[in-house]
Amino acid sequence: MKNECIPQRISKFALGLMLLGAAMGLVVIGVTLLPIIGLIAAIPVAALGIYFFRVHLNDQCEIDFSSD
Repeated sequence: MKNECIPQRISKFALGLMLLGAAMGLVVIGVTLLPIIGLIAAIPVAALGIYFFRVHLNDQCEIDFSSD
């Protein structure tokens, strides 16, 4: 059963990495070009990235939004 969900787990991990990468890009933009806006925009993007790392998959290999 656990081996059936590998593509979904990889997708979840890749999405989390992409969001954290986007947050890092916004931090760089915030430091160099737009000091306030870039740093403020990086916070919710980083939170989404961390959320996708922590989210669980249910039995049908989909993201389970319920808090158990």
